[in-house]
Amino acid sequence: MVASATDGGGAKPLPLLSIGATPSPLVRSGLQVSSLLIPLLLWTVISALELVDGKFLPSPAAVLESLASMAREGILFQDIVASTGRVFAGFFLATLVAVPLGICMGVYPAICALCEPLIAMLRYMPAAAFIPLLIIYLGIGEEPKIALIFLGTVYFNVLMVMDAVKFVPKELIETTLTLGGRGRQVLVQVVARYSLPSIIDTLRINIATSWNLVVVAELVAAEVGLGKRIQLAQRFFRTDQIFAELIVLGLIGFAIDMGFRLLLRLSCRWAL
Repeated sequence: MVASATDGGGAKPLPLLSIGATPSPLVRSGLQVSSLLIPLLLWTVISALELVDGKFLPSPAAVLESLASMAREGILFQDIVASTGRVFAGFFLATLVAVPLGICMGVYPAICALCEPLIAMLRYMPAAAFIPLLIIYLGIGEEPKIALIFLGTVYFNVLMVMDAVKFVPKELIETTLTLGGRGRQVLVQVVARYSLPSIIDTLRINIATSWNLVVVAELVAAEVGLGKRIQLAQRFFRTDQIFAELIVLGLIGFAIDMGFRLLLRLSCRWAL
């Protein structure tokens, strides 16, 4: 069943693929489960029929066994802790810089004119291209990995936060100033609060870039990490481990995405 439209005499059910049709909670849940089960089913069938050599496409059972083996050995936990730590450290630093700078650029045209051209240019420079410089400047420890994730996300965060702030109705700002509000009050109590849902959504979207970059970052002399494990598995042609690590990356990313959605529901109920 899908949401119905009211037309004079009563409600009429809308076809599932009609524009504006909202699936019922049961149908929505079924579609969400199907999005995961259908690829898994296809993967199982292809493996069972041996349509692709198992060395190139391991079966789900082989991947699950590899995952369990790494978990028993403690490798998986070490990799998860190392990778998530790097992602959160780099993204947290990027957020500390991007949110206040983006808000200021959205509110003050002079700051926007000063910063936007440089940021617009820097965001087109691939973060991976900075790896040689990061190694020269920061060595081969954790610092260049965190810095790479920072560089790969901060510019996108700044510009998207700036755009979110620009959508704050000018009437709200003018009314606040008319009622005696000062610059700081306008920024914190009006602009920041009104933009908060969009800012959280921006962070939710851009943290996926951090997960993409952590694999690249861990190629820089890392000893542990999901990306490093993928590199080692490729060296020894362990496609089952590669698939296992990719699945873990996807599951953790999905959990983070759900965490941001929960944060949005809890902190911005007025906007939902």
